[in-house]
Amino acid sequence: MVNLAIFVSGSGTNCENIIRHFSASQSVRVALVLSNRADAFALVRAARLGVPTEVMGKADFANEAKLMGMMSRHGIDFIVLAGFLLMVPPFLTERYQRRIVNIHPALLPKYGGKGMYGHHVHEAVRASGDKETGITIHYVSNVCDGGEIIFQAKTPVLPTDTPDDIAASVHRLEQRYYPEVIERVIKGLA
Repeated sequence: MVNLAIFVSGSGTNCENIIRHFSASQSVRVALVLSNRADAFALVRAARLGVPTEVMGKADFANEAKLMGMMSRHGIDFIVLAGFLLMVPPFLTERYQRRIVNIHPALLPKYGGKGMYGHHVHEAVRASGDKETGITIHYVSNVCDGGEIIFQAKTPVLPTDTPDDIAASVHRLEQRYYPEVIERVIKGLA
């Protein structure tokens, strides 16, 4: 059984979708939802679905002994970032090399890096006049949005689309593909 941790900072729609996807799995168990924010609604979603939760602020998250101790207590084998807004420390990327994945709401390398998350990305796509956008699922490295790309999916951007319209299209891709790609990556580890 692979014990999965989901790291979150916000509302948690992708988190809930991942938990539901693996709820009947015989090989993957969502063992922990970790947030850097105590007010993240993802924690409520996880608790409602019976998944243990933890809150760890930025300073504790950067503390190797504290973070690795918590990961060990929950027996974590694989990490999924789902709207997690802190940089993952090098000690964690080294320990979980090719076992941490992230989803980005654009077609990397476009619109990646510091400050490019959520609505900021969709506003940049709209401002650029791009005719398509999408999602990128990638391994996490020590470079913000710089890890090896695993999967991308595209959606058109219409001339009349607002940043909210773009966000809705991208969210549909996230919901459809992220759990499936996570499962494929985990199966590839076996």
